[in-house]
Amino acid sequence: MLKGKTALVTGSTTGIGLGIARALAGEGCNIMLNGFGDKTAIEEIRAGLAKKAGVEVGYNGADLSDADQISSLIHDTVSSLGGIDILVNNAGIQHTAPVTEFPADIWDKIIAIMLTGAFHTIQNALPHMLEKSWGRIINTSSVHGLVASINKAAYVSAKHGIMGLTKVVALETAQSGVTCNAINPGFVHTDLVQAQIEDRATAIGKSPTKAAHDLLSKKQPSLDFVTVEQIGALCVFLCSDAAAQITGIPVPIDGGWTAQ
Repeated sequence: MLKGKTALVTGSTTGIGLGIARALAGEGCNIMLNGFGDKTAIEEIRAGLAKKAGVEVGYNGADLSDADQISSLIHDTVSSLGGIDILVNNAGIQHTAPVTEFPADIWDKIIAIMLTGAFHTIQNALPHMLEKSWGRIINTSSVHGLVASINKAAYVSAKHGIMGLTKVVALETAQSGVTCNAINPGFVHTDLVQAQIEDRATAIGKSPTKAAHDLLSKKQPSLDFVTVEQIGALCVFLCSDAAAQITGIPVPIDGGWTAQ
């Protein structure tokens, strides 16, 4: 469905971002990966994805807290892969602490990567989409773009900010063939979350299965994790012609979390 298109997926060397990249590549989309990690491991991911999907796959390790590096990232995507049709702003970091104890430098870093960085990627990528009269911008927000939790001031603020940015970009591009939406996952089963579950299980003296159930029961009524494959499939749908009139909205994928 997306053969001949090119997507930049930020934060795509692991977890949700990698799942999204794999889903888009599976539909024939060329991919620019972005993120941090071991260079050898990233090259294995890049080469493996290119071979499996039969598409071009590049990698650029731009730091999304640096506007100049973001500009270079977009330029690299366009010059090496022939354009940029789809932008998925997925990169993110987390830190938990009460507001009174939240380190100011970490606040600045979270906002820089997750909100300001998304602004810069959109600002740099959008002209290329407008020139073609087609584009898809998908911002990975969170249920925390719609509701809040304690001890996550920077994360919640950045995710709420992403929702505002999504709406503004959607309105500004409403007649252009470009759409801009946000996906809002609840608890997602990734390697990082699995490690947290195992740590939680050890701390409370319960099995990983029981620890996972306890975690989900606090927020997610389905008592089941969202998968990266489900999020990837949602992104593919939002890039399809069927979603051409879906723009400016949050799309929760959260097992009922925000229905409460």
